[in-house]
Amino acid sequence: MDFDFLISNNHLDNWLLAFGALLASFVFFELLRRILGSVFKRKSEFSRFQSFSVVYRIIQKIKGWFLLWLSIYIGSLFIDLNEPLQSVRSIITITVGLLQVGFWTLGLIDYWVEQKSVREDVGGDQKTTLNVLGIILKIAVWIFVFLIILDNLPGVEITTLITGLGIGGIAVGLAVQNILSDLFSSVSIALDKPFVIGDTIKTGDYIGTVESIGLKSTRLRSISGEQLIFSNSDLLSSRIQNFKRMDRRRVLFTLGVTYETSLEKLEKIPQILEEIISSKNDVAFERAHFKEYGAFSLNFEIVYFVETSDYRYFMDIQQEINLEIFRRFSEMGIEFAYPTQVVYTRKN
Repeated sequence: MDFDFLISNNHLDNWLLAFGALLASFVFFELLRRILGSVFKRKSEFSRFQSFSVVYRIIQKIKGWFLLWLSIYIGSLFIDLNEPLQSVRSIITITVGLLQVGFWTLGLIDYWVEQKSVREDVGGDQKTTLNVLGIILKIAVWIFVFLIILDNLPGVEITTLITGLGIGGIAVGLAVQNILSDLFSSVSIALDKPFVIGDTIKTGDYIGTVESIGLKSTRLRSISGEQLIFSNSDLLSSRIQNFKRMDRRRVLFTLGVTYETSLEKLEKIPQILEEIISSKNDVAFERAHFKEYGAFSLNFEIVYFVETSDYRYFMDIQQEINLEIFRRFSEMGIEFAYPTQVVYTRKN
């Protein structure tokens, strides 16, 4: 057996040298990683050259198990291995190396997406596309890495394996149907752009600002502060209102005055309302009409447009208009109506 070969063909001195080399190598590699990480972190923070940031990102992605296997490999050079054990060592080395290369590539993809996203000329739609593109690239990297790993395993034929997946793919597809649905939905969001990062949307009874669009889910920040998480497929299958893409906001409200208001004052109210609304910036007055005789008030209907989609700015304008209406009506002696009931009594 291979383990018997290891014991019988290697003296205690070989094992001590191997263990010492393993321990020294791991300590050396770990210290080197920390020192280089510290150096390049400072370089990336104070230098305008992006190469330092790239190297620092690569150092960050060095995994502990990668350094451990490198140390084990160095230690194994001090002991005598037969051909089967050397083959196992080679397979593990290739596998560990490819996995580490995969993590390095993922780190570079994240760095590329981050650098593109922080540019001032990149909008929310481009950020969404970059995020989804980064996810697709990561999936492609891992597929490529695992195919190479499988190709290096003895007795594994990639072409036969891929052909066999045609049969097994049906069962796998059924098992991961929801995951694939969310994946395709994320691609659809990136291409069709019903909403992008930074948009304020409403779906069902929920309203929030889009924070991130991932492989499986989209995360919103609600008005009250909590985070809302929706699966991409559920989100696209529902009705979505995108407030960010509203060019202008139409405002319609009703104003009621008392029945004791004179005809002269009633005739002046539409003109007063037009003057107040038209005096505001970014506001387009449309109409003000004496609409109807209400149960306890004479009702006027007013319509105007605010030339912005910003809700806070709209509320500021609405507040200014409301206060100005109250002031002007008070000066003219026009009273606002509210639900009242008049009781008449008659003596017999």
